[in-house]
Amino acid sequence: MNMKIGRQAPGIVQLQVLIWTAVSLLLFFSVLPMEGLLKSAIATVVNTISYAIIIYGNILFLYPVFYQKQRFVLYGISVAFFLILTGMLKGYAEIIIARHVLLVKTGPVDLLDLLAYVPGGILIYVLSLVFRIAIAYFTLKQQTEEILLQKSQAELNLLKSQVQPHFLFNALNSIYYRVYKVDLPSAGLIERLADIMRYFVDESPKDEVPVSTEVAFIENYIALERIRIRHGASVNFEKAYNPELRIPPMLLMTFVENIFKHGIDKSRKQNRVTISLVQQNDFLLFKTSNHKGDTEPGDQPGGFGIVNLTKRLRMLYGDKFELTIDNEGELFTAFLKIPL
Repeated sequence: MNMKIGRQAPGIVQLQVLIWTAVSLLLFFSVLPMEGLLKSAIATVVNTISYAIIIYGNILFLYPVFYQKQRFVLYGISVAFFLILTGMLKGYAEIIIARHVLLVKTGPVDLLDLLAYVPGGILIYVLSLVFRIAIAYFTLKQQTEEILLQKSQAELNLLKSQVQPHFLFNALNSIYYRVYKVDLPSAGLIERLADIMRYFVDESPKDEVPVSTEVAFIENYIALERIRIRHGASVNFEKAYNPELRIPPMLLMTFVENIFKHGIDKSRKQNRVTISLVQQNDFLLFKTSNHKGDTEPGDQPGGFGIVNLTKRLRMLYGDKFELTIDNEGELFTAFLKIPL
């Protein structure tokens, strides 16, 4: 996990500010009785900056660039070089400040004197790992709380969204019982419309639905679409499967929708459509065939619906499905084979 400190939520940033404030105060008051106000302030600033460089240099750069990419040898070498460089720079800064700010006479800067500051950085390096774990923990905790909040909000929105459909269901039921007494066929269509809407609300959000439920939805859709066809349509729907089989919802609907969108010729007195849904061994085979109907210039059967369906099939089944489209000749044929 790359710890992008600058992009963390305000709670994480505030936590770090609080920690560094506590560290600075602890450093300042621990040396104040011995060094006085000025020296204590300078020592606090120098030490705090060096600690921050070691901690953030490790958790923001060295750890993600080398360790997380399993470059363990390079990570060890980089850490050693980084600690030596940081320790020597800290020592050099303290000597220069003592000489020019505190006006303390010091001898020439010696390499061994600078190396003496390195061991102190090792403990800070170990603390940087603890610091990183702490940030990761609080980040994860905060993300979990946000997810729970979003989940609660989503559930509330879902309840709100279901109020209107359920109100409409009740209204359709009332209309159905009134129409049923005077026009039985129309009442049946109202009932099918209510079932379609109920499918969208209750079933389509699920990961899987019984094949029988999916087929019932398709049959309701076909019944409503046939109303709009002046000369009617002959639909032969062959079914041979275990009704308890479960498949992702709305997986077969694209083909049926294409039939009534692209495969119906309003000038033809009889439109013939054949649909088959057959279980064969461990596969489910779905096939549709229809004459090409009225299409607008540049409007191809399938279109974006087939493209989106293909993407969804790849997400669901990888390369274990078969989808073929035959647009040659007078017939448009679609075939889908999915594993069970």
